[in-house]
Amino acid sequence: HHPRATESATKYFLTQATASALLLFSAAMNAWMTGEWTIMNMNSYTPTTILTIALAIKLGIAPFHLWLPDVLQGLDMMTCLILSTWQKLAPMALLILTSHQLNTNLLTLMALASAITGGWGALNQTQTRKIMAYSSIAHLGWMTLVISFAPGLALLNLMIYLLMTSSMFMMLMTLNATNMNKLSISWLKTPTLAASMMAGLLSLGGLPPLS
Repeated sequence: HHPRATESATKYFLTQATASALLLFSAAMNAWMTGEWTIMNMNSYTPTTILTIALAIKLGIAPFHLWLPDVLQGLDMMTCLILSTWQKLAPMALLILTSHQLNTNLLTLMALASAITGGWGALNQTQTRKIMAYSSIAHLGWMTLVISFAPGLALLNLMIYLLMTSSMFMMLMTLNATNMNKLSISWLKTPTLAASMMAGLLSLGGLPPLS
């Protein structure tokens, strides 16, 4: 219905197709080296590195994050909600399943880059969808950092992230707040929802007593 949405769809398709091709390439390379198709016991360095990069592209972890804010900005709130929550489940499941054999140093570097990029990128934004995209990048950074050492904790973090992000997008949909100006005047129309959103944002930030 809109050229901006078409642009977002194209960017999303190209990015995900590239990541999927890399994922299949790492599986094929592993099969070539080990003689079996399972990716649960990759012993070689190259396939695990390619797998890590492919999953990072799929999730939007820095330095492969640049597609995420642009894609979310061109979509409506409901699609943004699906893209930020439901679409993260499959790559995260793969990441958790293969976490014991992935390159820990590479994961840590990408996680720190994501945490810094997510915090830094959202500072000067006025569009709520872009702020939520950078929030997603930062949260995924922390999950990636934890995943090598405690996959159970990363899974708990993912569940909390999904719950908080879903509630935030639903509140933004109710208020129809696509930018900060609309968000700031929502206090006059629905004070209860605005207060709930404040609590939700503090919770996403992990500030006491909501941490």
